[in-house]
Amino acid sequence: MDHVMQGFLASLLAGLGTALGALPVLFAVNLTQRLQAVLLGIGGGIMLAATSFSLLVPGKDAAIALGFPQTHAALIMVTGMLLGGGFLWFAHNYFPHEHFFKGREGPQKQHLKQIWLFVIAIALHNLPEGLAVGVAFGAEDTTTATALALGIGLQNIPEGLVVALALRELGYARSYAIGVSTMTGLLEPIGGLFGAAVVSVSQPLLPWGMAFAAGAMLFVIVDEIIPEVSNKGWDQEGTVGAMIGFVVMMFLDVALG
Repeated sequence: MDHVMQGFLASLLAGLGTALGALPVLFAVNLTQRLQAVLLGIGGGIMLAATSFSLLVPGKDAAIALGFPQTHAALIMVTGMLLGGGFLWFAHNYFPHEHFFKGREGPQKQHLKQIWLFVIAIALHNLPEGLAVGVAFGAEDTTTATALALGIGLQNIPEGLVVALALRELGYARSYAIGVSTMTGLLEPIGGLFGAAVVSVSQPLLPWGMAFAAGAMLFVIVDEIIPEVSNKGWDQEGTVGAMIGFVVMMFLDVALG
């Protein structure tokens, strides 16, 4: 199986974590705001460790392997991260969307139903994750890429549950909440296919792709996950969750690498 297909399938499986996480809403599960903050923190911690150990470090090594001096490799990673973060900033400011806790952002489009604004917001969150998995498989380092895909999949489980619970609180049916959570996860293979295809075609783009994905994920962590935890009023619980998620992802990366 070529690395593009591996990246697509791995990001698809990781994205299906949202569907798995949403299933408990079938059984009238009601998580406290405190526990939801912990779960969001775990997801943020996994993404932060993945940004560091699965993207930035391998990206720097890939740039050096291409013959760049260490200083130039560092500049590539910095520039790529800023581009990735800038892309997400642009998307957040120019695409209408609505977060469950932060409210509406971007241009106001009254004709769009609220549920589609939520879907766009989650798409802006999930596409960088799929891109990161795809780029990692495009690097042809299957071990590191598998660890990243596993970590993203684990992160998607609590995220899918939180999304489904939020939709239930808004009055949507259980089946509808699960369907939306599943659909948002299925956006990740789009990013995975694109990321794997681009870096497979041109290996010199690999460090740039890894840095871009890292910057996009870092933007999501700081702009979305941290404020959502803070809005719940359980900052310390979110911090504990973030530490748990970080060490879990770090363990996966070190143990499988």
